[in-house]
Amino acid sequence: MSVQISPSILSSDFGQLAAECERVAGAADWLHVDVMDNHFVPNLTMGPVVIAAVRPHSTVGFEAHLMVVDPDELLGRYVDAGCELVIVHA
Repeated sequence: MSVQISPSILSSDFGQLAAECERVAGAADWLHVDVMDNHFVPNLTMGPVVIAAVRPHSTVGFEAHLMVVDPDELLGRYVDAGCELVIVHA
């Protein structure tokens, strides 16, 4: 079994998000994006607009972890934003 590293950008300095993505890309296999809609779970995080803005600043794949009420409605938007993998939290 191989191990892959996928740090969450949720713990990044949002004021330096593009630079943070560039910095960890050398040590990561993926960048993990925790997506919360403040309905499925009591937090609100970034959406596809933010992902699209920082996607050019990383050479590794992006994975979105959707913790949202209606993931079917959002899947395409995260793929269009640059996520190669979308995980749906049941």
